[in-house]
Amino acid sequence: MASTSAARTGGAAARVKSTATNLFSDNQSLLAEIRKAMMIMKDVGVDLERDNQTQMVKELEDGVLQLLATYEDCTHLSTAIQSVGNGYQLREEATNFNKLFDDEIAKSKANSYSVPQNHMLLRQFKEAIWKVHHAGQPMPGEEEEDLVMTSTQSNLLNISCPLTGKPITELENPVRSMDCKHIYEKNAIMHHIRSQHAQCPVAGCPKILVKEKVVCDPLLLDEIEEMSSLNKQTARPDVVEDFTATDDEDSG
Repeated sequence: MASTSAARTGGAAARVKSTATNLFSDNQSLLAEIRKAMMIMKDVGVDLERDNQTQMVKELEDGVLQLLATYEDCTHLSTAIQSVGNGYQLREEATNFNKLFDDEIAKSKANSYSVPQNHMLLRQFKEAIWKVHHAGQPMPGEEEEDLVMTSTQSNLLNISCPLTGKPITELENPVRSMDCKHIYEKNAIMHHIRSQHAQCPVAGCPKILVKEKVVCDPLLLDEIEEMSSLNKQTARPDVVEDFTATDDEDSG
């Protein structure tokens, strides 16, 4: 009987995990489509700003903000799906999946460091609009240094793996703790956890890591890609070209 019960329990958990994987994949596709829509809205906003359609740009920005709120909700849902799929265990009483998902979504929101009004994608939209008529100038109320810092900010808490020292943009298999949101190289952090060092290796972080909750979450790869892209933009190759042109003129 014990083996039959264990097999039933394992089979149920496997089916839940398989279903969660499919739901997670579908939600990831939705997140990707929302991001594409916001990129299109940014391009449309730039064209409208060139035509001095100020009111339409404002309405478009309001639409971006509303879409970002939906994006955040989908992100929390993806996190909840992943958490339920990884941690589900069959119990004697019937599982209330609605409550289970609501609880996981609430946890995700409680651990979130992002709000739509401060989201990097909204910031990028505003900057693109501003640069149409004010290229090279800081946005109102900001110093140049603040503009650069804000332009390159993201939701990533650490920019290098605390165990390997590699920048997160160079990690082969990045994962993030669902609890403290710190990022690591997967092999290194799993070895760290197996070696009885369950506490997050980031200095000062008190969170205890559980391998099932250290994952490549819904947005991690996208956020790393965005950071890499922003880093390339701040390299400012145009400055090098300007110096080259000056040297040529001087030599002439």
